[in-house]
Amino acid sequence: MAIAKAERLMNLALCLLGTRRPLSKRELRGSIEAYLEAGNDDSFNRMFERDKDDLRELGLVIETVENLDGDVGYLARRDSNRLPPVTLDAEEAAALGLAAKVWQQARLAGAASGALQKLRAAGMPEDVDPYESHGALEPRIPVHEASFEPLMLACRDRRPVVFDYRKATAARPTPRHVEPWALECWRGHWYLAGWDRDREAERVFRLSRITGKVRSRAGQFKAEVPDVVTVRETVAGWAGESATRSALIRLRAGAGYPLRAKAVSVREGDDGWDELEIPYGHGLDAWLVEFGPDVVVLEPAELRADVVDRLRAVAKG
Repeated sequence: MAIAKAERLMNLALCLLGTRRPLSKRELRGSIEAYLEAGNDDSFNRMFERDKDDLRELGLVIETVENLDGDVGYLARRDSNRLPPVTLDAEEAAALGLAAKVWQQARLAGAASGALQKLRAAGMPEDVDPYESHGALEPRIPVHEASFEPLMLACRDRRPVVFDYRKATAARPTPRHVEPWALECWRGHWYLAGWDRDREAERVFRLSRITGKVRSRAGQFKAEVPDVVTVRETVAGWAGESATRSALIRLRAGAGYPLRAKAVSVREGDDGWDELEIPYGHGLDAWLVEFGPDVVVLEPAELRADVVDRLRAVAKG
């Protein structure tokens, strides 16, 4: 279905760009096979209007012209749809090359490479190698989750999605109906920010906890998309990055290295357990539960109670 629609849109765009005079609906229907196969005039009209709107959303400038007889025709003038020449200096080309190398491990690697080849053909400076190393350290953004690509496309196209999500404290995944806003990588993990329709609130989802396939849903977004989606700030807040208090925990020796990296102080014990003081912020209880029996909360009391409640919920399934 998606391929058929893409082919139909391409054929319509070529017809509108290739004509020197406005073409009527009747002429367009006779020139495009998919329109000929439409069951009746009403089906064709609905299909044509949707396709015309989709092309305009993609940036094609389509003019509507009415002739002396009152008939309406359509065309897309080439001069109105021609982009200005692409000009890049050496620094801009190097930045694009660096961005492309970031995606070498992702499904976007092929698209990034193709884009750079087109830019070189369009006038990228010949003395700049976009794949040349620009330092001892090179950025990498690993993308191993199968949900990344469908979610990226859903964010781009503003399409609601459904997926099964397993919370850190849950034994089984549950369906989540989400309006996806943005994807962002933080501390080596990918996160999706969006509007959770079931909870009627903004939520952030870690892609590694999405199970099964991401399914698209028809319809428009119900919630307003914010101008700035603060994925990292939200995740950092949940992880206690903006904490103003401290918590005291016991940690099994040789375990919990992420906790040790965040510790304000560490007191090594001789009983196989160490005592750590760590920042305490929103979501710390969920994070501590992930370390299972290797962590015991000493204080504060409310954090200990929250961790115990989460562990009991997991045990009950």
